[in-house]
Amino acid sequence: MNGNSPLLRFWDEFVENRVALAAFLLVVAIVGIAALAPIVAPQDPYDLASLALADARRPPGFVGSKGFTHWLGTDAQGRDLLSAILYGLRVSLQVGLAAGAFAFAVGATLGAVAAFAGGRTESFIMRFIDLQLSFPAILLALVLAAVLGQGKWQLVTALVTAQYAYFARTAHGAAAAERAKDYVMAALSTPLSARRVVFRHILPNCLPPLIVVATVQVANSIALEATLSFLGLGLPVTEPSLGMLIANGFQYMLSGRYWISIYPGVALIVLIVAINLVGDQIRDQLNPRLRR
Repeated sequence: MNGNSPLLRFWDEFVENRVALAAFLLVVAIVGIAALAPIVAPQDPYDLASLALADARRPPGFVGSKGFTHWLGTDAQGRDLLSAILYGLRVSLQVGLAAGAFAFAVGATLGAVAAFAGGRTESFIMRFIDLQLSFPAILLALVLAAVLGQGKWQLVTALVTAQYAYFARTAHGAAAAERAKDYVMAALSTPLSARRVVFRHILPNCLPPLIVVATVQVANSIALEATLSFLGLGLPVTEPSLGMLIANGFQYMLSGRYWISIYPGVALIVLIVAINLVGDQIRDQLNPRLRR
Protein backbone atom coordinates (compact mmCIF):
# COMPACT_ATOMS: atom_id res chain seq x y z
CA MET A 1 0.00 0.00 0.00
CA ASN A 2 1.44 3.33 -1.04
CA GLY A 3 0.26 6.83 -0.41
CA ASN A 4 1.26 10.21 0.88
CA SER A 5 -1.46 10.39 3.50
CA PRO A 6 -0.15 10.25 7.11
CA LEU A 7 -2.84 7.68 7.89
CA LEU A 8 -1.69 5.46 5.02
CA ARG A 9 1.93 5.79 6.07
CA PHE A 10 0.94 4.91 9.63
CA TRP A 11 -0.91 1.82 8.39
CA ASP A 12 2.01 0.78 6.18
CA GLU A 13 4.31 0.88 9.19
CA PHE A 14 1.75 -0.88 11.39
CA VAL A 15 1.36 -3.90 9.09
CA GLU A 16 5.13 -4.41 9.04
CA ASN A 17 4.80 -5.80 12.56
CA ARG A 18 3.11 -9.15 11.96
CA VAL A 19 2.38 -9.74 15.62
CA ALA A 20 0.59 -6.39 15.95
CA LEU A 21 -1.29 -7.00 12.70
CA ALA A 22 -2.41 -10.44 13.88
CA ALA A 23 -3.53 -8.92 17.20
CA PHE A 24 -5.43 -6.18 15.37
CA LEU A 25 -7.21 -8.70 13.14
CA LEU A 26 -8.02 -10.78 16.22
CA VAL A 27 -9.53 -7.76 17.99
CA VAL A 28 -11.60 -6.95 14.89
CA ALA A 29 -12.78 -10.57 14.70
CA ILE A 30 -13.72 -10.63 18.40
CA VAL A 31 -15.62 -7.34 18.12
CA GLY A 32 -17.43 -8.62 15.02
CA ILE A 33 -18.39 -11.93 16.64
CA ALA A 34 -19.52 -10.16 19.81
CA ALA A 35 -21.64 -7.73 17.78
CA LEU A 36 -23.25 -10.66 15.96
CA ALA A 37 -23.72 -12.75 19.12
CA PRO A 38 -27.55 -12.77 18.89
CA ILE A 39 -27.21 -14.25 15.38
CA VAL A 40 -24.28 -16.66 15.67
CA ALA A 41 -24.75 -17.91 19.26
CA PRO A 42 -26.49 -21.31 19.46
CA GLN A 43 -28.52 -20.20 22.48
CA ASP A 44 -29.74 -16.97 24.02
CA PRO A 45 -28.42 -17.07 27.62
CA TYR A 46 -30.92 -14.33 28.56
CA ASP A 47 -33.92 -16.48 27.51
CA LEU A 48 -34.95 -18.54 30.52
CA ALA A 49 -37.24 -20.67 28.34
CA SER A 50 -34.23 -21.96 26.41
CA LEU A 51 -32.45 -23.16 29.56
CA ALA A 52 -32.76 -26.57 31.13
CA LEU A 53 -31.41 -27.24 34.62
CA ALA A 54 -31.04 -30.89 33.65
CA ASP A 55 -28.26 -29.74 31.27
CA ALA A 56 -26.34 -27.90 34.01
CA ARG A 57 -22.58 -28.49 34.32
CA ARG A 58 -22.39 -30.80 31.32
CA PRO A 59 -18.94 -31.39 29.76
CA PRO A 60 -17.85 -30.11 26.33
CA GLY A 61 -19.43 -31.96 23.43
CA PHE A 62 -22.61 -32.87 25.34
CA VAL A 63 -25.84 -33.01 23.31
CA GLY A 64 -28.44 -31.17 25.35
CA SER A 65 -32.16 -31.69 25.76
CA LYS A 66 -32.82 -28.86 23.31
CA GLY A 67 -31.20 -30.90 20.56
CA PHE A 68 -27.92 -29.04 19.88
CA THR A 69 -24.36 -29.81 20.92
CA HIS A 70 -22.78 -27.78 23.71
CA TRP A 71 -19.27 -27.64 22.24
CA LEU A 72 -17.77 -25.95 25.31
CA GLY A 73 -20.15 -27.53 27.81
CA THR A 74 -22.69 -25.78 30.03
CA ASP A 75 -22.52 -23.74 33.22
CA ALA A 76 -24.34 -24.18 36.53
CA GLN A 77 -27.55 -22.66 35.10
CA GLY A 78 -27.60 -24.94 32.06
CA ARG A 79 -26.50 -22.19 29.68
CA ASP A 80 -24.50 -23.14 26.62
CA LEU A 81 -21.02 -21.93 27.52
CA LEU A 82 -20.06 -20.97 23.96
CA SER A 83 -23.15 -18.76 23.72
CA ALA A 84 -22.51 -17.30 27.17
CA ILE A 85 -18.92 -16.45 26.20
CA LEU A 86 -20.06 -14.71 22.99
CA TYR A 87 -22.58 -12.65 24.95
CA GLY A 88 -19.99 -12.14 27.70
CA LEU A 89 -17.53 -10.71 25.18
CA ARG A 90 -20.30 -8.39 24.01
CA VAL A 91 -21.00 -7.14 27.54
CA SER A 92 -17.31 -6.81 28.49
CA LEU A 93 -16.54 -4.87 25.30
CA GLN A 94 -19.52 -2.58 25.85
CA VAL A 95 -18.38 -1.77 29.39
CA GLY A 96 -14.72 -1.40 28.41
CA LEU A 97 -15.35 0.82 25.39
CA ALA A 98 -17.94 2.97 27.19
CA ALA A 99 -15.66 3.45 30.21
CA GLY A 100 -12.67 4.22 27.99
CA ALA A 101 -14.63 6.73 25.88
CA PHE A 102 -16.09 8.63 28.84
CA ALA A 103 -12.79 8.60 30.75
CA PHE A 104 -11.08 9.93 27.59
CA ALA A 105 -13.60 12.77 27.25
CA VAL A 106 -13.55 13.79 30.93
CA GLY A 107 -9.81 13.40 31.47
CA ALA A 108 -8.69 15.04 28.22
CA THR A 109 -10.96 18.02 28.84
CA LEU A 110 -9.78 18.53 32.41
CA GLY A 111 -6.11 18.20 31.48
CA ALA A 112 -6.35 20.60 28.53
CA VAL A 113 -8.37 23.17 30.49
CA ALA A 114 -5.88 23.04 33.38
CA ALA A 115 -2.91 23.57 31.04
CA PHE A 116 -4.63 26.43 29.22
CA ALA A 117 -5.96 28.20 32.32
CA GLY A 118 -2.76 28.02 34.38
CA GLY A 119 -2.45 29.62 37.78
CA ARG A 120 -4.63 28.49 40.65
CA THR A 121 -7.05 26.65 38.39
CA GLU A 122 -4.25 24.49 37.01
CA SER A 123 -2.77 23.94 40.46
CA PHE A 124 -6.12 22.90 41.97
CA ILE A 125 -7.07 20.51 39.15
CA MET A 126 -3.67 18.86 38.91
CA ARG A 127 -3.20 18.48 42.67
CA PHE A 128 -6.56 16.70 42.78
CA ILE A 129 -5.50 14.51 39.84
CA ASP A 130 -2.19 13.71 41.54
CA LEU A 131 -4.04 12.80 44.73
CA GLN A 132 -6.28 10.39 42.85
CA LEU A 133 -3.35 8.83 41.01
CA SER A 134 -1.75 8.02 44.36
CA PHE A 135 -4.48 5.40 44.91
CA PRO A 136 -4.64 2.18 42.85
CA ALA A 137 -7.44 2.25 40.27
CA ILE A 138 -8.73 -1.13 41.45
CA LEU A 139 -9.17 0.23 44.99
CA LEU A 140 -11.18 3.23 43.79
CA ALA A 141 -13.26 1.03 41.50
CA LEU A 142 -14.01 -1.39 44.34
CA VAL A 143 -15.18 1.37 46.67
CA LEU A 144 -17.29 3.09 44.02
CA ALA A 145 -18.83 -0.18 42.81
CA ALA A 146 -19.79 -1.05 46.38
CA VAL A 147 -21.39 2.38 46.87
CA LEU A 148 -23.18 2.61 43.51
CA GLY A 149 -24.43 -0.96 43.45
CA GLN A 150 -24.67 -3.47 40.63
CA GLY A 151 -25.58 -2.49 37.08
CA LYS A 152 -23.93 -1.77 33.75
CA TRP A 153 -23.98 2.02 33.98
CA GLN A 154 -23.11 2.02 37.67
CA LEU A 155 -20.05 -0.05 36.77
CA VAL A 156 -19.13 2.28 33.89
CA THR A 157 -19.40 5.25 36.25
CA ALA A 158 -17.08 3.57 38.74
CA LEU A 159 -14.53 2.73 36.03
CA VAL A 160 -14.60 6.23 34.53
CA THR A 161 -14.07 7.81 37.95
CA ALA A 162 -11.18 5.46 38.64
CA GLN A 163 -9.45 5.96 35.27
CA TYR A 164 -10.05 9.47 33.93
CA ALA A 165 -7.03 10.79 35.86
CA TYR A 166 -4.63 8.93 33.55
CA PHE A 167 -6.06 10.80 30.57
CA ALA A 168 -6.00 14.09 32.48
CA ARG A 169 -2.32 13.76 33.38
CA THR A 170 -1.37 12.85 29.79
CA ALA A 171 -3.52 15.61 28.27
CA HIS A 172 -2.09 18.18 30.68
CA GLY A 173 1.48 17.38 29.70
CA ALA A 174 0.73 17.49 25.97
CA ALA A 175 -1.46 20.60 26.22
CA ALA A 176 1.14 22.47 28.28
CA ALA A 177 3.66 21.90 25.49
CA GLU A 178 1.16 23.05 22.86
CA ARG A 179 0.15 26.10 24.92
CA ALA A 180 3.58 27.70 24.43
CA LYS A 181 3.67 27.24 20.65
CA ASP A 182 3.30 30.08 18.18
CA TYR A 183 0.07 28.91 16.58
CA VAL A 184 -1.70 28.99 19.97
CA MET A 185 -0.31 32.46 20.67
CA ALA A 186 -1.58 33.59 17.29
CA ALA A 187 -5.02 32.10 17.98
CA LEU A 188 -5.16 33.89 21.33
CA SER A 189 -4.50 37.21 19.61
CA THR A 190 -7.72 36.80 17.60
CA PRO A 191 -11.31 37.20 18.86
CA LEU A 192 -11.60 33.41 19.24
CA SER A 193 -13.02 32.29 22.58
CA ALA A 194 -10.88 30.32 25.03
CA ARG A 195 -13.18 27.30 24.61
CA ARG A 196 -12.67 27.32 20.85
CA VAL A 197 -8.89 27.59 21.21
CA VAL A 198 -8.80 24.65 23.62
CA PHE A 199 -11.12 22.31 21.72
CA ARG A 200 -10.32 23.40 18.17
CA HIS A 201 -6.56 23.96 18.33
CA ILE A 202 -4.97 22.47 21.46
CA LEU A 203 -6.83 19.19 22.05
CA PRO A 204 -6.55 17.86 18.46
CA ASN A 205 -2.76 18.14 18.71
CA CYS A 206 -2.81 16.20 21.98
CA LEU A 207 -4.51 13.14 20.45
CA PRO A 208 -1.47 10.91 19.70
CA PRO A 209 -0.46 10.28 23.34
CA LEU A 210 -4.12 10.12 24.39
CA ILE A 211 -4.83 7.40 21.81
CA VAL A 212 -2.05 5.30 23.32
CA VAL A 213 -3.49 5.77 26.81
CA ALA A 214 -6.97 4.92 25.48
CA THR A 215 -5.90 1.51 24.16
CA VAL A 216 -4.31 0.65 27.49
CA GLN A 217 -7.26 1.88 29.53
CA VAL A 218 -9.85 0.01 27.43
CA ALA A 219 -7.98 -3.21 28.19
CA ASN A 220 -7.71 -2.18 31.85
CA SER A 221 -11.44 -1.42 31.97
CA ILE A 222 -12.25 -4.91 30.66
CA ALA A 223 -9.92 -6.44 33.24
CA LEU A 224 -11.37 -4.30 36.05
CA GLU A 225 -14.93 -5.21 35.02
CA ALA A 226 -14.03 -8.89 35.13
CA THR A 227 -12.42 -8.45 38.56
CA LEU A 228 -15.38 -6.58 40.03
CA SER A 229 -17.90 -9.02 38.55
CA PHE A 230 -15.85 -11.92 39.90
CA LEU A 231 -16.02 -10.35 43.37
CA GLY A 232 -19.77 -9.81 43.04
CA LEU A 233 -19.53 -6.00 42.82
CA GLY A 234 -19.84 -5.54 39.07
CA LEU A 235 -22.64 -6.72 36.86
CA PRO A 236 -25.68 -8.63 38.16
CA VAL A 237 -26.00 -12.39 37.65
CA THR A 238 -28.38 -11.80 34.74
CA GLU A 239 -25.54 -10.23 32.72
CA PRO A 240 -23.20 -13.01 31.54
CA SER A 241 -20.00 -10.98 31.37
CA LEU A 242 -16.70 -12.85 31.24
CA GLY A 243 -15.92 -12.02 34.86
CA MET A 244 -19.32 -13.29 35.99
CA LEU A 245 -18.88 -16.51 33.99
CA ILE A 246 -15.49 -17.12 35.62
CA ALA A 247 -16.99 -16.50 39.06
CA ASN A 248 -19.93 -18.85 38.38
CA GLY A 249 -17.61 -21.74 37.66
CA PHE A 250 -14.90 -21.09 40.24
CA GLN A 251 -16.58 -23.19 42.94
CA TYR A 252 -16.69 -26.20 40.61
CA MET A 253 -12.98 -26.19 39.71
CA LEU A 254 -11.98 -28.71 42.39
CA SER A 255 -14.76 -31.08 41.32
CA GLY A 256 -13.24 -31.38 37.84
CA ARG A 257 -15.69 -29.12 36.00
CA TYR A 258 -12.88 -26.89 34.77
CA TRP A 259 -14.56 -25.72 31.57
CA ILE A 260 -17.04 -23.41 33.33
CA SER A 261 -14.23 -21.04 34.39
CA ILE A 262 -11.32 -21.94 32.12
CA TYR A 263 -12.90 -21.16 28.75
CA PRO A 264 -14.23 -17.69 29.74
CA GLY A 265 -10.84 -17.02 31.34
CA VAL A 266 -9.03 -17.91 28.13
CA ALA A 267 -11.36 -15.63 26.14
CA LEU A 268 -10.69 -12.78 28.58
CA ILE A 269 -6.91 -13.22 28.43
CA VAL A 270 -6.86 -13.40 24.62
CA LEU A 271 -8.94 -10.21 24.33
CA ILE A 272 -6.81 -8.21 26.79
CA VAL A 273 -3.49 -9.39 25.34
CA ALA A 274 -4.60 -8.62 21.78
CA ILE A 275 -5.69 -5.07 22.71
CA ASN A 276 -2.42 -4.46 24.56
CA LEU A 277 -0.34 -5.68 21.61
CA VAL A 278 -2.16 -3.26 19.33
CA GLY A 279 -1.63 -0.47 21.86
CA ASP A 280 2.07 -1.25 22.15
CA GLN A 281 2.53 -0.96 18.39
CA ILE A 282 0.61 2.33 18.24
CA ARG A 283 2.76 3.67 21.10
CA ASP A 284 5.96 2.67 19.32
CA GLN A 285 4.88 4.42 16.13
CA LEU A 286 3.63 7.61 17.77
CA ASN A 287 6.69 8.03 19.99
CA PRO A 288 9.79 8.53 17.79
CA ARG A 289 12.10 7.62 20.68
CA LEU A 290 10.62 4.10 20.76
CA ARG A 291 11.00 3.43 17.05
CA ARG A 292 13.60 0.88 16.03
